[in-house]
Amino acid sequence: MRLALLGTALFACTLPVFAASPALSTVAERSGFKQTGRYDEVIALCNAFQQTYPKAVRCFNFGTTPEGRPMKAMAVSTSGALDTKTAHARGLPVVLAQGGIHAGEIDGKDAGFWLIRDLLQGKVGKGLLDKQVLLFVPVFNADGHENFRAWNRPNQRGPEQMGFRVTAQRYNLNRDYVKADSAEMQAMLGLINQWDPLAMLDLHVTDGAKFQHDISITGEPTNSGDIALREAGNGLKDGIIAKLAGQGSKPVGFYPSFVEDDDPASGFIHGVSTPRFSNGYFPLRNRIGILVETHSWRTYPERVRSTYNTVLDALELVAANGGHWLKLAHDADARAAQLGGQPVPLDYKATDKVRTIDFLGYEYTRTPSEISGALMTRYDETKPQTWKIPLRDEIVPGNSVIAPKGGYLVPQPYAVAVAKHLLTHGIDFRVLTAPLRDAKAQAFIADSAQFSPTSVEGHQRVNLKGEWTPQVANIAAGGLFVPIAQANARLLVNILEPTAGDSMAAWGDFNNAFERKEYMEGYVAEEEARKMLAKDPALKAEFEKKLKDDAEFAKNPGARLDFFYRRHQAWDPGTNRYPVMRTDSTH
Repeated sequence: MRLALLGTALFACTLPVFAASPALSTVAERSGFKQTGRYDEVIALCNAFQQTYPKAVRCFNFGTTPEGRPMKAMAVSTSGALDTKTAHARGLPVVLAQGGIHAGEIDGKDAGFWLIRDLLQGKVGKGLLDKQVLLFVPVFNADGHENFRAWNRPNQRGPEQMGFRVTAQRYNLNRDYVKADSAEMQAMLGLINQWDPLAMLDLHVTDGAKFQHDISITGEPTNSGDIALREAGNGLKDGIIAKLAGQGSKPVGFYPSFVEDDDPASGFIHGVSTPRFSNGYFPLRNRIGILVETHSWRTYPERVRSTYNTVLDALELVAANGGHWLKLAHDADARAAQLGGQPVPLDYKATDKVRTIDFLGYEYTRTPSEISGALMTRYDETKPQTWKIPLRDEIVPGNSVIAPKGGYLVPQPYAVAVAKHLLTHGIDFRVLTAPLRDAKAQAFIADSAQFSPTSVEGHQRVNLKGEWTPQVANIAAGGLFVPIAQANARLLVNILEPTAGDSMAAWGDFNNAFERKEYMEGYVAEEEARKMLAKDPALKAEFEKKLKDDAEFAKNPGARLDFFYRRHQAWDPGTNRYPVMRTDSTH
């Protein structure tokens, strides 16, 4: 049986009958999808599924939230492989379906329970669970889920009440994949390290404009990551889109957010997410990350149904292609271990190439508002309209670095913090048991460090510019050597390269290194400058040339004195020096 999107009215009158197993139905289903259940329902359903299908379902905790709630996951398979050892030994692909990372966007929870019941009762997808393991996390953000009220999602139709976007500690988990600040994300990454899912489905609801399309499916690696693995990424993404279109949905393969907020005529730009997001994180691990975004202005029954279909479609595609896609992923692991000395993109961008697409919207006007004083868009949902608007979707690498041939060296004072982060992501490293003396290495000295004027996720981010230059490394015992030769090499580069957008450095973990700690008083700098000019004709010529060529410098007394301080033996050589070094050797 396939669930076609035939409208809310038909949906309401064709809900499944649960006389055989009433305990496995949800508040959402029993209310006609007007409501969604609380987190105690997740706990009860997880246990009930295991009790009803003990050979096909294992319900387990994989973490605890800051408010003390158990983080629940379900391993579902009719193959008998309900643990990582058995699944890996049998070569079964694992599909992780993650619901409620934003707990107000809760379609995935109710769709997942419904689908799992239908799969186990043989109503849909017969045989699919023989060929894979579905790892289902109904609600990732459990504490946020219980911050429960109406209007938590003002741009969304239904359910009547829902959870909140962020955690009890106000972390946005959908910005936390690579920085992993939260207890919830650390638990999730532990789950991922254990199960190593081939594909991950991140189940969301998008905000944005009013239009007819009901769902967007994006993901990587399709434009990024290992080139050969893109066959699998595109196969899963495009396959889901094709199946959804055949089921009555109106899917799009890009994230439908306008270039200019609130102006449909500005069109769309496709891109590659950074690794703070799941679909930017998984390709760095040589796995597939699919972002599922139902459209917030569709009704809750419609959104749950399209999410149900999406997960089922993904399971069908993995059942048909999982063996081949797993081989592509493992081959990508082997290639990643050979990335030393090779260019590794740190980000991607859309080119200027534009094409015009037909996009299914509604008639709208843009008129001045007496409320805001700005141009505001008003949509008329009774009048469907096809918009012809621009789309830029040709994606190419942006900034890249050459990966070190050997790996990274972490001095002992920073070893504990960096090791903890690497362990969270399953990245291998070795603790130096003896001092490393006079080793050839590279150090990064920042030419500029631009700090964010506001806090972002509790961090003061910093944008660094500079170059790696040859330096001698002296690392005490207790420091780290992090080899580039490992499957997670792309992830490692994005964590430890200081110019990567979601690196530890970019998130402010090393901000102390980019603050000046010592100063030369102006009158002292004046005296020393005169001595330096008298002793060094070349320095005098350099100073005079800079006065002539740089008007801003010439009229800035502080910059002029700093010119001499930076060249004086009193200058602190640790200023703007990134503490992690690179090496071409394997120590």
